[in-house]
Amino acid sequence: MARHLLTLDSLGRDGIRHTLDLAVRIKSRRGMTRDALAGGRVGLIFDKPSLRTRVSFEAAAWGLGMLPMTLRSDEIQIGGRESIPDSARIVSRYLSALAIRTFEQAKVEELARYATIPIINALTDDHHPCQALADVMTLEEEFKSFDGLRLAYVGDGNNVCHSLIQAAGYLGFTLAISTPEGYEPDPAIVATAQANCRVNGGAIELGHDREAAVRGADAVYTDIWASMGQEKERAERAIAFAGYCVDGALMKLAAPRAIFLHCLPAHRGDEVTDEVMDGPHSRVWDEAENRWYTEQAVLYLLITGDETGERLE
Repeated sequence: MARHLLTLDSLGRDGIRHTLDLAVRIKSRRGMTRDALAGGRVGLIFDKPSLRTRVSFEAAAWGLGMLPMTLRSDEIQIGGRESIPDSARIVSRYLSALAIRTFEQAKVEELARYATIPIINALTDDHHPCQALADVMTLEEEFKSFDGLRLAYVGDGNNVCHSLIQAAGYLGFTLAISTPEGYEPDPAIVATAQANCRVNGGAIELGHDREAAVRGADAVYTDIWASMGQEKERAERAIAFAGYCVDGALMKLAAPRAIFLHCLPAHRGDEVTDEVMDGPHSRVWDEAENRWYTEQAVLYLLITGDETGERLE
């Protein structure tokens, strides 16, 4: 089992599969896993504001019998008042695992290099693996299998898009991505996932035509156009992304059984309309809830290395 969760590449195909299987078991046994990691401690660092990530990780830790400890970034100043290597060594003496939501992917990777406890990427500018695990759990709940599944992603080729690309490469579904020109995902991440698709099935499709991406899709996914740290680009992005809103007309191009996903928070009226967000195709609330179970599974697997889930019995 992987030692850290830095990107979905950290888990690979087998690790993702173990995580999803365990998350399903945990969801079916709500409230029955409290002794699994009793006495453990999870540190939570948020350099970026958070609702779902903070609450879901605290709930996940509590659900395993662990103590969640939210650490204010302005107080601990990792990489500022104290170097990242020294900080990693110190928290490793106190905690069972550390989850961090920050800007630079390099910061998470440096923490992992010096820590002796699992480091979990709770979001960086480049990747959002915890979100993608909840996304694919939601897809599997709905469709039972990834074979032949087509997911359309409409919007920015951002951190969420990158993690979905990696998920598609390992789980073998087709991810059709439609972005404005200049907002495409990282070519290196795409290339690696396409190589994985040649082994595991599925495909990564890139383009700028949102209708072509969505036509016949089993699920449609979008995200906000300007993420945290991109506030100064909001006006520019609003122009670039005009026409990329997921509305009722676009959803009608998808398969009749299609579902709608969004990692949240949503800017209603920009990337998605109320009609879609609150409509019968929407699974955004199930998707958000699944962050809880997949994060419990990640904590359990990384801390114990137990792929069988024996301590949960």
